[in-house]
Amino acid sequence: MIKLNKRELLGASLATALSSRALARGSGASASLPGLDADVPKPVAGRFQPTTESLMTYRTPEWFRDAKFGIWAHWGPQAVPGQGDWYARFMYVPGHPHYDHHLKTYGHPSEHGYKDVIPLWTADRFDADALMTKYAAAGAKYFVSMGVHHDNFDLWNSRHHRWNAAAMGPERDIVGTWQAAAKRHGLRFGVSEHLGASYCWWYPNHLYDQFWPKLGVSYDGADPRYADLYHDNRDQPFLNKPGTWYTDNAEYHHIWYKRIRDLVDSYQPDLLYSDGGLPFGSIGKSLVADFYNSSIARSGKLDAVYNCKDSGSGEFHKEWAVQDVERGVLKGISPLPWQTDTSNGDWFFNENYKYKTADEVITMLADIVSKNGNMLLNVVLHADGSLPPESEQLLAELTAWMAVNAEAIHGTRPWKIDGEGPTEAAAGMFKEQVAYTAKDIRFTTKGDRLFAITLGEPAGSVAITALAQGNPYERRPVSRVRLLGARQKTRFRQSGQALVIDMPAALPTRHASVFEISFA
Repeated sequence: MIKLNKRELLGASLATALSSRALARGSGASASLPGLDADVPKPVAGRFQPTTESLMTYRTPEWFRDAKFGIWAHWGPQAVPGQGDWYARFMYVPGHPHYDHHLKTYGHPSEHGYKDVIPLWTADRFDADALMTKYAAAGAKYFVSMGVHHDNFDLWNSRHHRWNAAAMGPERDIVGTWQAAAKRHGLRFGVSEHLGASYCWWYPNHLYDQFWPKLGVSYDGADPRYADLYHDNRDQPFLNKPGTWYTDNAEYHHIWYKRIRDLVDSYQPDLLYSDGGLPFGSIGKSLVADFYNSSIARSGKLDAVYNCKDSGSGEFHKEWAVQDVERGVLKGISPLPWQTDTSNGDWFFNENYKYKTADEVITMLADIVSKNGNMLLNVVLHADGSLPPESEQLLAELTAWMAVNAEAIHGTRPWKIDGEGPTEAAAGMFKEQVAYTAKDIRFTTKGDRLFAITLGEPAGSVAITALAQGNPYERRPVSRVRLLGARQKTRFRQSGQALVIDMPAALPTRHASVFEISFA
C-alpha cells in the first residue's frame, strides 16, 4: 500500500494525469456531459427484446449452476487511502472519518479532491496472472472484475469517458488485463457496474463546509472543469425520490447505457453485475437484451448471466436475472439459482478492518451451495495490486480445503433439504455473521451421491438425524460412507434416531469435514 502524506505530491500527480495523453480520448468540452449525440450503439438483434415478457424466457446457464464459487476484484482508486468503502463519497461529508482522514492526509476537498486521489492509484505490483493462479487453486470457477464503481472512474479503455484507468492512474486496461488472465486459467469472466447510482450517490462533492475556516467554499466537485467526473447535478439531492438511489435524469440514463454497452461489447463477459436493481426501466432492459443476444450470437447458446439485487431500487425479476444478496443468504432451497456477494474484508482495502477467517468463508459457502446458490467473494487487494497477509492466508487455506473437498461443492445440486442443526442463518442482506458448529450439517448432491458437510470440525462422532432409518427423504439404507481425504475406512451405523459416523483421531482437513454417502 502506498502511503502519501505530502500534499505537494497531489498537484504534480494530477497535472501528469490530465496531460495531453490522458485527455486524448473523449475529452471534448470538459464542462459538459460527453457524447450524447454520437456513437449510440445499435440494439443487438436476436431472441430477446427489451420487454419483461421477452426477458422472462431466460434460463440460467449450466456453467453458472455448476461453478458455485467465484472471486471478485472489488478494486480501484478508493483503495489508495486505506480507509475502506465509499471513500469517494464520504471524503466530502464533514464529521465522517473519511473526511477527517482526507483533510489530514491530502488537504481540504475544495483544493484536493477525489480527482487528486486517482493519479495515486498506480497499481505498480499488479500481476493478474499470478493472482489468477491463486484464485483458480482456491476453487474459483469464475472471476469478476470491477468495471466502474460509484466513483465514476472506468477501469477499462473507455470510448466515452476520459476518466479511465487506461488514460490515467495505472495507465493500464485493468478489465482487459483481468479478462486475459481469466481466460488463460480457464475461468469464466464477469464485470461489475456500479455506475447507475453514481449520479445521486456522489452529490456531496458539490457541497461545502458549513463551518469556519472554509465556510461556503465549494468542494472541487463544483468546478465545471471536472463535471464529467463529478457529474453536472448540482441541483439534485442524494436520493432522487424515496426508495431509490437511481436518478430520473434521462440524459444520464443514455450515458449509462453507452458506457456499459462499451464495457460489455469490448470484453464480452459471461456475467454482468449491477449494484442494485436493474437501472432505468426500458434503458436497462435494452442493455440486458443486448447482453443476452450478444452471448447467443457468439456461441450459439445463451451463456450470459445478469446479476442484480431485489433491493427496492430499480427492477428485479427472478425469472430473467440471477438474484444477488449482498453479505447475506436466502432461507431454504431456492428453486432458482442465486448468488451471495461478500468480501473477506471491507469492500476496498481498509487498514482497520477485521477480516473473515477461512472457517467463516467455507461454512458460509457450504450453506449457500446447499440452498442452490453461488458465492462471489471479493478477496481484498492493496491499492498497489498485492494481497494483504489476511487475503494470502485465506487463499492458501481455501486451496488446501478445496484440494480435498471440492467435489462436494462444484457441479452439485441441492438435496431434498438444505441441512440440519441448531444454527440457522437469518435471511436477507447484511446478515452474514453466523456462529456455526460441527452439529450444523449442509447437504449437496451429485448424481446418486449425497454429500454431508459439517460446518465445524467434528470430534468423536457425527449424528445426522435426516438420515435415520425410516426418514422421509431417502428410503434406501446407507451402504457406504466415505470421509473425503481420509485414508482409513469410515465406520458408521444407521439407527432409527440417526446415521452415526465415527470420526478418526485426526481430521483430513480443517474448517469443515465432508462425507460422501451412498445408498443401497
